[in-house]
Amino acid sequence: VQLQASGGGLVQAGGSLRLSCAASGGTFSSYYMGWFRQAPGKERAFVSAITRNGMSTYYADSVKGRFTISRDNAKNTVYLEMNTLKPEDTGTYYCAAGRLVVTSPFNVDYWGQGTLVTVSS
Repeated sequence: VQLQASGGGLVQAGGSLRLSCAASGGTFSSYYMGWFRQAPGKERAFVSAITRNGMSTYYADSVKGRFTISRDNAKNTVYLEMNTLKPEDTGTYYCAAGRLVVTSPFNVDYWGQGTLVTVSS
């Protein structure tokens, strides 16, 4: 499975961005999908995940109420809508796919290449 993330950029605090991750080379609907992020000098951390049918979602406490994950199985794409962005949301965001719910890096089978999000204060 190949994952191609896009949508990152520079935004002011309080702004919004929408990340997309397009999958190819596998049966998209058979994978749990998610997003992780890595800030400079820090380890990669869980942000959000979604079940195969999109009925259940999971969020890190730091993004609850601000970020929304969704997926379109017909388009083989998972999205991360990010609102009320804060400088601490800055980092490289990685799309992830796994056979188990991807709330942990240990459950990730495939990683995307990452897209950089920079939130200025």
